[in-house]
Amino acid sequence: MKRAADLKQDILDELTWDPMVDAAAIGVAVSEGAVTLTGHVKSYADKRAAEKAAKRVEGVIALANDIDVQLPGVLKKTDTDIAEAAVAALKWNVNVPKDVKVTVEDGWVTLDGLVDWEYNKRTAERAIRDLVGVRGVTNLIRIKQRPTPGEVRNKIEDAFKRSAQIDAGHINVTAVDGKVTLSGSVHTWSERAEAEHAAWAAPGVTGVLNRLTIESLAPAAY
Repeated sequence: MKRAADLKQDILDELTWDPMVDAAAIGVAVSEGAVTLTGHVKSYADKRAAEKAAKRVEGVIALANDIDVQLPGVLKKTDTDIAEAAVAALKWNVNVPKDVKVTVEDGWVTLDGLVDWEYNKRTAERAIRDLVGVRGVTNLIRIKQRPTPGEVRNKIEDAFKRSAQIDAGHINVTAVDGKVTLSGSVHTWSERAEAEHAAWAAPGVTGVLNRLTIESLAPAAY
């Protein structure tokens, strides 16, 4: 495991390197691989970009994003403005069902409704999270129930085996009533995220509990 000081510096370097992140007012705290991001940024998109950048760094095993979104005056919008923009963005996206509902309070957007697939739910969130004035998003959209637990588990395990980014031999999959649990270990945060993404893609999945731990690759023998 990296020393906390080394991991912190790697994260700061990655935040500075990423052109999507304004790292000037972002703080990083590290304790045994668990990272906390603090400070403030100018938009929810900036907050998301900082989180993604930190997760790319080897050695990060957990992350808390406590960055505050402080909108400058030019980006501030009324809740009505944000709601109208969000409804329009969802309406013009072919992958978002028409029955997704939007509420806005103090710049924070809540999505609700029923959809057929997880990608519908994620697409809806992506469609509105970068809108001007948005301070955060709560996604309460639910997935309609579908096939048997055995079918769900088999489809996810097959997806893992096909993937060049996932070491399927170290991942266990259980499925009960549409709820999938992933356990075992992976080598990187990106592999962990890819496994979760593959699980969500299976038909009938209504929730994924990702309990995969990060284990660094052992040094090569010479």
